Amino acid sequence: MRRIWAIAQKEFIHIIRDPRLLMVIVAMPLIQMFLYSYALSFDVKNLPTATLDFDRTTQSRQYLDALQQSNYFKVNQTLGSYSEVDNAFMSNKDNVVVVVGSGFGDALAAGRAGNVQIIIDGSDANSAQLAQGYTAALSRVYGSKVVVTQVQAKGFSTASVPSLSGNTRVWYNPEGKSAAYFVPGLIVVLVTMVMVLQSANTLVKEKENGTYEQLIVSPVRKIELMVGKIAPWTLIGGLEIIIIASVGILGFNIPFRGSALLLALASLLYVACTLGMGLIISARASSVDTANQLAALVGFLPTFMLSGFIFPISSLPLALQLISYCFPGRYFMVITRTIFLKGGGLEVLWPQYLALTIFAVTIVTLAASMYRERT
Repeated sequence: MRRIWAIAQKEFIHIIRDPRLLMVIVAMPLIQMFLYSYALSFDVKNLPTATLDFDRTTQSRQYLDALQQSNYFKVNQTLGSYSEVDNAFMSNKDNVVVVVGSGFGDALAAGRAGNVQIIIDGSDANSAQLAQGYTAALSRVYGSKVVVTQVQAKGFSTASVPSLSGNTRVWYNPEGKSAAYFVPGLIVVLVTMVMVLQSANTLVKEKENGTYEQLIVSPVRKIELMVGKIAPWTLIGGLEIIIIASVGILGFNIPFRGSALLLALASLLYVACTLGMGLIISARASSVDTANQLAALVGFLPTFMLSGFIFPISSLPLALQLISYCFPGRYFMVITRTIFLKGGGLEVLWPQYLALTIFAVTIVTLAASMYRERT
């Protein structure tokens, strides 16, 4: 233990003496967390919108006013003809054009459906999909109000109007905040970036600094050298998870409904996985540049793309869905989001814990084997 502690102390001193490394470890995850939480959002509001009203009646103006007041659409301009629609999209002034056809008011007065066309710029697929949903919902709401008004004007009770009522409730994130979805996932992404990258560099730097041979000829055994190298990063990884989780809860009001103990256990298993991946890279890489590239390829990209952080895994092609099972980030992502937002416990998360345990044992064992072989 004394030899492991000596190696760990040496590693700590290296970390503390390098201000750039401290910046990467502590400040960069927080900066990235704020950037991702504020900039990476699927919430779409104030969509730039143009209107084209061929009817020019009280009813058509009321419909367009309802659109404007929804806060989802921001009417920038009123077009005079169809020929101006293409220019509105090409100039990127508008993403949506709402066209109210002639006879809209007469149709509503006669109890028929009004003629409304929604033209959406599909070059931004996410905004286009949301705009399509918003306009459809608003048209349904406006149509229902018109029907109720007509029934009341004829002196009938609105209770006689047949309707289909859909009572929709959103659980766990009722406000639909993107930050609530992203912040628990950011724990996985940021910890992966820092832990894999730094542990991948730990042995390669010794080689480049010329101190590797001194360690080899010292009385320290190889396994003790490996444990001493990763021990400081294990503590730093745990500290980073605590910092990111605390900032998310206190700074972004992200709910934490689950067990802190279960999150700590999962974090320990995942940090072991990432450190093991870094050590495997460091055992094979010949330079720091190579180690950095391999760390990005093996650690960051799969965690970012195949863990469900941004894209639901179910929407990926089948081949990528199968590949995603090979990366531990997929399982830790489910655990963090379930513990934070749903308050789920071991009774529902045991498959993910079992998978993380298998990954941690396998990766660390493989890293130790390669470390012995290399040294």
